[in-house]
Amino acid sequence: MKRNQSAKVAERNKPVLEKIRAIKADHPFWGYRRIWAHLKYINKLEINKKRVLGIMRSEEGLLVKPNLRLIANRTPIKSKPRPTKPNEWWGIDMTKVLINSFGWVYIVLVLDWYTKKIVGYNIDLQCKAKHWAEALDMAVQKQFPDGARGHNLHLMNDNGCQPTSEYFMRYCSLTNIEQAFTSYNNPKGNADTERLMRTLKEELIWLREWDSPFELAKELKQWVDYYNKEYLHSALNYKTPDQFEREIMDNRVSLLIGA
Repeated sequence: MKRNQSAKVAERNKPVLEKIRAIKADHPFWGYRRIWAHLKYINKLEINKKRVLGIMRSEEGLLVKPNLRLIANRTPIKSKPRPTKPNEWWGIDMTKVLINSFGWVYIVLVLDWYTKKIVGYNIDLQCKAKHWAEALDMAVQKQFPDGARGHNLHLMNDNGCQPTSEYFMRYCSLTNIEQAFTSYNNPKGNADTERLMRTLKEELIWLREWDSPFELAKELKQWVDYYNKEYLHSALNYKTPDQFEREIMDNRVSLLIGA
């Protein structure tokens, strides 16, 4: 049963409610946990999750209703790999966006599973094996300026025509990237990358109608930069991917200096 707030409590919560409404205006798919994280770590507001949940419950339309269609009833054949360091396991996947009076545009993303960082991407009017390879090549150039050979890098992908093509598999072989494939009809094997795709849709693609592929390409570049530098992850103890990766690298340098 929903309980009405007292006038005193409602008045005390008013400034917080205004902040929540402002955040929801930019991020309509965010639930109370992510709203709380933004208030605490970005707005520097000392507040607990229960209070945020209570405030959002008191206002119609602030909580996100669960979508049962997003729950996949699949049983993994085996558990997915669990990376222990950056650049050990990457995932790659694609999605498409309909541009008004133009057609489909395809986006390929490469994700570092450990740091949650988008290390590479590609956007194009087609989605061929070479476009997947271009996204992966961006990631390699960024994360391994001297080449990925000898770094024991693994790449999780599905069984689609692009990652199983001779072109893409040859690129992985030449760069010494070991491919791994999800089991059939089981996208949970690439769950981290699948979740990133959902975030991309909720945070960028679904928020507006697109009229130009060039506009989408520009906005995608800005969004990737925002995601890596500002997007908080509970799995990273509410740090951003760039911040988390930087702390790991700084710790490694400290250990080398100490040694």
